[in-house]
Amino acid sequence: MTNPTRHATRCIVAGIVALLPMGGAMFTIVWLENAIAGGGLKTWTWYFPGLGLLLALAVVYLVGLFVTTFVGRWLWRRTDRLLENVPLLGTLYQSMKEVLGYDSAKERFFQGVVAVQNDDGLEIGLITGQTAGPNGDQLTLVFVPGSPNPTHGKLLLVEPQRLRRLDVKVAAALRALVSMGKTPLREA
Repeated sequence: MTNPTRHATRCIVAGIVALLPMGGAMFTIVWLENAIAGGGLKTWTWYFPGLGLLLALAVVYLVGLFVTTFVGRWLWRRTDRLLENVPLLGTLYQSMKEVLGYDSAKERFFQGVVAVQNDDGLEIGLITGQTAGPNGDQLTLVFVPGSPNPTHGKLLLVEPQRLRRLDVKVAAALRALVSMGKTPLREA
């Protein structure tokens, strides 16, 4: 891609990533307004436009209040475990939790963020596991995401001593790759 095209693509993708949570929340609230109002709320004599929205906000508040109680947290953890064990949906659910930064399980998909040496400098990589190499040495599996789409990338087998651990959460590293793009890191 040319520089103006790369710049435009990076800005459009960063804009989508920035607006997606807000847009999702707005879509959910509008959908709830329409679903609640369409469910017979409009027939009430004291209905006014936005009443469904107020009721939706009240529902969101009550759900938040519920999941912050002892019983609510317990029930939420049980539901979370149930969703994780559903075939196919469980994998998607786990991935979304991790990317959004909600996953705190020890057995998560990405185990950490590292800097990997390449020809141009350093690249951000995500540790996915360890395996034995051809000569029996322990190697680290590192996924190096692409940009602006971090789902495309390459999987590397790297000796652990060639990796530099970074004090960055996986979700923050993925957000940075999507919003800023991929540029080689230079050592100072």
